[in-house]
Amino acid sequence: MSTTKQLKAIISSVLILLSLPSISAEWRGVVATDVRYYFEDGDFGQDQELASIMIEPEFYHNWDEHNISLVFKPFYRWDSMDSERTHGDIRELMLQYVGDEWEVKAGIGKVFWGVAESQHLVDIINQTDFVENIDGEDKLGQPMIAISTERDWGLLSLFALPGFRERTFAGEEGRLRFPYVVDTDNPIYADPDGKSRLDGAIRWSNWIGDWDIGIAHFSGTSRDPQFVLDTTNPLDPKLRPVYVTIDQTSVDVQATKGAWLWKLEAMSRSGFDQGRYSAAVGGFEYSFYGVTESGADLGIIMEYQYDSRDVLPGGFRQEDIVVGGLRLAMNDIPSTEVLLGYSYAENQQFINLEASRRLGDSWKLVIEGRWFEGIDETRPMDSFLYPLRNDDYLSISFERYF
Repeated sequence: MSTTKQLKAIISSVLILLSLPSISAEWRGVVATDVRYYFEDGDFGQDQELASIMIEPEFYHNWDEHNISLVFKPFYRWDSMDSERTHGDIRELMLQYVGDEWEVKAGIGKVFWGVAESQHLVDIINQTDFVENIDGEDKLGQPMIAISTERDWGLLSLFALPGFRERTFAGEEGRLRFPYVVDTDNPIYADPDGKSRLDGAIRWSNWIGDWDIGIAHFSGTSRDPQFVLDTTNPLDPKLRPVYVTIDQTSVDVQATKGAWLWKLEAMSRSGFDQGRYSAAVGGFEYSFYGVTESGADLGIIMEYQYDSRDVLPGGFRQEDIVVGGLRLAMNDIPSTEVLLGYSYAENQQFINLEASRRLGDSWKLVIEGRWFEGIDETRPMDSFLYPLRNDDYLSISFERYF
C-alpha cells in the first residue's frame, strides 16, 4: 500500500471513531521532531543532515459491563530525505474481550516475545519497520486473532495471523541502505498464496519460582527476507526480497537471582536454503543499586550471539558476536536514563547509545547514536555491516506527550 493510501486509511479510521456519539473517547499520544546528523556523506551522495516529524496518537475506550475494550494507535512519519521513510501505519486497532477463563483479541496488534537485550531472536509475530530504525525495536501492526487462557499451569496463547506485512527499507535517497535499492513493490514468495497465506503460532509461558519461561512454535512466512539481484534493467539493478515459508520452535528464559538477571533466547528454524539451523543469544545483566547519593542504579550487560550457519543469506560470513553494555538509571524526577552498548565480532565493532530525560510534565529529550567501526573495506563480504560503514550518526529528538 502506498504512503498516500496508508495516510488516507489512518485519517478515515480516526474520523470514524470521532463520529461515534456513544463513545467517550480517551485520547493520548506523542508528537516528535527529530534531527539526525551523519558524520560522513553517503555512498550515493546522500546528505549528512535530515529532519523528520512523527505523530502517534492513541485512542482507548472500554465497556466495563461487557469486559470489552478498543485501542487504536495510528502512526505517521514525514522525513526530509527519504520518501520511503515518509510512511504511515496502523500500529494497533484491536478489539479485546476478557472473560472468566479466556481472553480474545481481534484486529491489528503487536506482540513481543523475548528477554535478551542485544537481539530478539524469538520475537516473530510482527514485521520489523526497518526504515524507522535498524535496531529492530519498531514493528508494523499485524492483523491477528489471538485467544489466550491463564491457568495454574501457565499462560497459553494461540494466534491466527492473516495478511503478511512486508519489511520496510530505505529508499534510493535514504541512509542506512543497501548498495542496491530494495524493490519492495515486487517481492517473491515461496508459498503460492503469497501475502494472503494464513500463518499461525502457539506459545506457553509461566513463572516457576525465579524463572520466567516461554516456549513457542510459529509456522508461516518468515519475517526475515532473503534477496535476489534483479538485473532485468542492467542500468538500474535492484534487490527483490524473497520471503520463504518456515517453521520455528523457540524458547526464552529469564532467571531473577537478586541483582542478577540471566537471559537466554534460542530457536531452531527450517525453510531456508541451508536447511534447518539454530541460533541463540544469552547472557546476564547485573545491577549495582544506589551507586550515587541520589540513588542511581548501574547495570552491566554481557551477551553472546551464536548462529550455526557458516554463511548468512547474501553470502556474508557468519561470526559469533560478543555484546557488552552499561545501563544507567538516575532514578531522578526527570527519569534520566542512558544505555551504552558495544558489539564485537572479528575486529568489527558496533557502538550504540540511547539516552532520554523528561523535560517538565509533557516533554522528553531523546538522544541516539550509532557507530560502525573496524569494517575492512577491501573485504565487503566479511560483514553484513559493510553497507553501513559510512553511516555513523547522532540524532536528537524532542517528544511532546498529550
